[in-house]
Amino acid sequence: MQKCISLLASLLFLTSITAFAQSKNGTVKGFVYDKVTGEPLIYTNVLFPGTRYGAQTDLNGYFSISLPAGSYTLITTQVGYDTATSTINLLPDALVTKKLFISNQGLQLKGVEISGRKTEKQTHINVGVTTITPKDIKLLPSSGGEPDVAQFLQVVPGVVFTGDQGGQLYIRGGSPAQTGILLDGVTIFNPFHSIGLFSVFETDAIRNVDVYTAGFNAEYGDRTSAIVDVHTKDGNKNDIAGLVSVSPIMTRALLEGPLVKSKKKNGSGVTFLVSAKKSYLDETSKSVYGGLGEPFSNGLPYSFTDVYGKVTLSADNGSKLNLFGFSFNDDAKLLDPQTHVPAADFNWKASGGGGTFVVSPGSSSALIDGKFAYSRYNINFNNYALTTPSTSEIDNFEAGLNFTYYLPHYSELKYGLEVSGYHTSLSYNELQNISTTLEQQSTLAGLYVVFRKNFSEKFIIEPSIRFQYYSELSQISPEPRLGLKYNINDNLRLKFATGLYSQNIVSTKNDVDIVNFFTGFSLSPQQTVNGTNGQPVSSPLQTAYHVSGGIEYDLNRVELNLEPWVKDFTRLIEINRYKIYSTDPDFAAGTGLATGLDLSAKYSYDRIYLWAAAGLQNVNYTNIGSDGKVQTYPAPFDRRFNLNIVGAYTAGKKKDWDLSARFNLGSPFPFTLTQGFYEALTPGAGNNVNSNVNQQNGTLTALYANAINGGRLSWYHRLDVSAKKRFALSKKSSIDLTFSLTNVYDRQNIFYVDRYSNISIFQLPIFPSVNLTWNF
Repeated sequence: MQKCISLLASLLFLTSITAFAQSKNGTVKGFVYDKVTGEPLIYTNVLFPGTRYGAQTDLNGYFSISLPAGSYTLITTQVGYDTATSTINLLPDALVTKKLFISNQGLQLKGVEISGRKTEKQTHINVGVTTITPKDIKLLPSSGGEPDVAQFLQVVPGVVFTGDQGGQLYIRGGSPAQTGILLDGVTIFNPFHSIGLFSVFETDAIRNVDVYTAGFNAEYGDRTSAIVDVHTKDGNKNDIAGLVSVSPIMTRALLEGPLVKSKKKNGSGVTFLVSAKKSYLDETSKSVYGGLGEPFSNGLPYSFTDVYGKVTLSADNGSKLNLFGFSFNDDAKLLDPQTHVPAADFNWKASGGGGTFVVSPGSSSALIDGKFAYSRYNINFNNYALTTPSTSEIDNFEAGLNFTYYLPHYSELKYGLEVSGYHTSLSYNELQNISTTLEQQSTLAGLYVVFRKNFSEKFIIEPSIRFQYYSELSQISPEPRLGLKYNINDNLRLKFATGLYSQNIVSTKNDVDIVNFFTGFSLSPQQTVNGTNGQPVSSPLQTAYHVSGGIEYDLNRVELNLEPWVKDFTRLIEINRYKIYSTDPDFAAGTGLATGLDLSAKYSYDRIYLWAAAGLQNVNYTNIGSDGKVQTYPAPFDRRFNLNIVGAYTAGKKKDWDLSARFNLGSPFPFTLTQGFYEALTPGAGNNVNSNVNQQNGTLTALYANAINGGRLSWYHRLDVSAKKRFALSKKSSIDLTFSLTNVYDRQNIFYVDRYSNISIFQLPIFPSVNLTWNF
C-alpha cells in the first residue's frame, strides 16, 4: 500500500510540474449559456479552428483555454444548438473573459457536430461513466405516463433493477448502501419510492445526472461501489416558465423564472425554481385499474409527495450562489397475499437544505466551488406480527470546497476538502423478536487531488488520491486511484481505471430475505467484529478494490462500448442475521467478489434513436451460514444476464410525434429456500419466569435452508411502449398528450413467493396510462 501511494504521489507531482511548465500564454475563459433560458450549457465544445486548442464546458457552463498570443476565431459546438463565434486578439499573459449565447434547434456547421460528440470521449477517461439529461430520460417509454430518471437508470450498463414494487438499483455488484446518491452535492439515502418506477427527482428540474458505475476518481469518497450525481438547473433567467402534468398516477408541477431580472443580457439577477409531485396511486389503482385484476383490484398501497425548491443569485462575472431545500415522503403498506389486508405498513421521510456556490475570480482562470448542507432521513416499518416496529434515522451535515485549474489540451487539476458528520439511530427487530439497537455518530474529513493530463491527443493519464478520515474509528484511509486512456485513432480507444475505496455506512438489508422493504442505516461498529475465520477483523471499515477497462469504437454513427470490470469487496460489514441472544454480536464481517462484462451500442441520428445494453455478471458473497460454516453464495441481486433494448422515433412533418419502446430481459434472481416451519415460543414472556410455554400461541416462523440463496426465481422479461403527441399553442406554450403501456403482453414476472402461503406475488401486470402535460 505504501509503495502504491508513494508511486501515485510521485506521478501527481511530476505531471503537475509538466502541466505548469508552459510557455507564456494568454488565457480565454468564460461561460456558455442558452440564449432563451439563460441556463448554463454543459459539455459544450469551445474550439479555435485551425489549432489544437479547445475545451469543454463543465457543469457550470464554464471553460478556460490557455494558448499562445495571437488572433483567433472562437466557436462553440453543441448538438441541437446553433454555433456562436467570436474574434479574439490575445496578448501574452492576458486574460480574456467571454460570455457566449447559443439557441436551441439552430443550424450547425456540417461535420462539427460529429467531431464535437467525440471530443468528450477522446479527452476524458470515462470508464463506467454515463451522463443522462432530461432529453435522454424522455426518449424512453414513460412507465405510467410519467418520465423519470429511475426508469432510465434501469437501462444503464451494469445496473440491475429488482422490481416495480419496492425495487432498488444495484450497480455493478454493489448494494444500494454502497452507492452514493447526491442531489446538488447532498447525500440522499433513499432516492427511490416504494413503487419503483419513480424517484424523488423531478425530471424537468434536472440539468444532468452523472452515473459512475466503477473506477471513479478521488473526487468522490465514502462509497465502495458507485456514485449517482444529480444536478438541478438554475431556473429561467428571462421569463416565467413551467409545466403542469396530470395522470391517473400523479400530479406534478414545476415553476421557474426571474425574481430579480437582469438589466443586461445574462447579467446579475435572482431566479427561482420550484417543483412538486403528488402520487395518488393508492386511490386510483382500485377505481381506475380494478378491472385489470390483481394487484389493482385490491389497490396498490403506494403514495408519495416530493417538493423541491431553489433560488439562484447570479453575478455579472458568472459567479453564483444556489440555495435549496427539499422534502420527500413515501407511504406504503404490505398486503397479506391471502386476505389482501395490510400485514405491515412503512413510511420514510427525507428533508434538508443547503447551498452551493461557484466563484470565478476576475484575475484567475481557476474556478472555485463549494457546498454546505444538512439533511435528515428516517424510516419506520411496522410489521403487525411484531410488538415493536423497526426504525432508523440518520442526520447528516456536509461541507466542501473545490479548486479547479483548466490546463492546455483538455488537461485539468482539481483538489478539494470535504467535511461531513453523521448521527444514526437504529432499532431493528426480526420475527424472532430479536432486536438490535444502536446509536452512533461520526465526523468524516476527505482531502483529494485529481490530475488529468492529455499527451499529444493520444494518451491520457488521470492519477488521483483521496485521504478519508473516520473519527469514530480514529482511522485514515489512503485511497490511490488511476485512470488511463489511449486513442488508437479517431474511432478506436482503449481505457482503464482502478482504485481503492472505503465507507462507514452499514445497511440492515438481509441476504436471506426474498423481499425486504426496510432499509435502516448505521455506522461502522465501535465493537469487535469477527471475520469468516472467527478472528476479529483489523478494522470495521468497509473496503473495496476496483479494476475496470474498456474499448470504445465508433462505427459510422454507431457508438460501441465494451467494458469488463471487477470489484473485490475486501471487507463487508453486515448486521448479524443469525443473532439469537441479546449477547450475540450485532455485526459480522465477510467479503464479496463481483465480476462482469457490459456491452452497449448507441445510434442517434435525425429522427431515430436506438440503444442496446447487454451485461454478464457474477456476484458472490462469503460469510458464515446458519450452520456456522463459511459459505460462498450468490448475492440476492445476482442477475447473471441482463439485456435492455430501447428504440425511439420522431414522426410527423412537424416532428410532433414521439414513439418509443423498451424491452428488458433478465435471468432469475436467487433466493434462500424454505426448509420448514416451527412455532417460535418465548419462555419468560412478560418477564414472568413462571409462564407456561405449553399454553402459549407461538409465532409460525420459517426455517431457512442452510444454503444461502440456493434457489432461483423465474426469468424476467417485459415490453413497454409509449406514444406522445405535441400540440403547439403558441411559441412558448404547448400540450403533450402521452399514452403508455407497461408490460404490453402481460408477463407474470415474479416479485416474490410468500414463504408461509406459497403464493406467488407478481410484479405489475399490463398497465396502461394517459398523461396530459401543459408546458409554458
